[in-house]
Amino acid sequence: MRVRLALAATALLAAAAAPPAHAGGADDGPALDPAGRIADFLTVDPAGLLGADGTVTLSGTYRCLDDTAGPVLVGSTLHQQDRSAGIGGSRAVCDGLLRTWTHTAVVKDPAYQPGEARVEGSLVQLTPLGDLGLPTPAFLARQEFKVTLN
Repeated sequence: MRVRLALAATALLAAAAAPPAHAGGADDGPALDPAGRIADFLTVDPAGLLGADGTVTLSGTYRCLDDTAGPVLVGSTLHQQDRSAGIGGSRAVCDGLLRTWTHTAVVKDPAYQPGEARVEGSLVQLTPLGDLGLPTPAFLARQEFKVTLN
């Protein structure tokens, strides 16, 4: 089980460097596919919480339609000045409904500061490929959002 988690985490990190397959914005309304149907999307709330102990909490919403090809993960990466860190991650429920997500992580040395930051939110599907079934990541949605850490 640990090997699968390690492979999934590695695939997710590798996917973060790839260009997005779709990037719906929070201000655009529901993302639509080329046929005009509602597509997968993700948003990040404009305010994040910053605890005195370095705890960062981010949240938002997402919608994904189909996870039959493999699990879908919600990811969030916080960027402030020259610092960036993944702030949690969770498995998405892909039933076409609008759902909320919340990620929390303790980030120290150097800690984030109150004020403006950016969050890259993503929905990544891990699809087994080949005889070994190694997960291949594909972005369903990826977007960068401005946030204020309070």
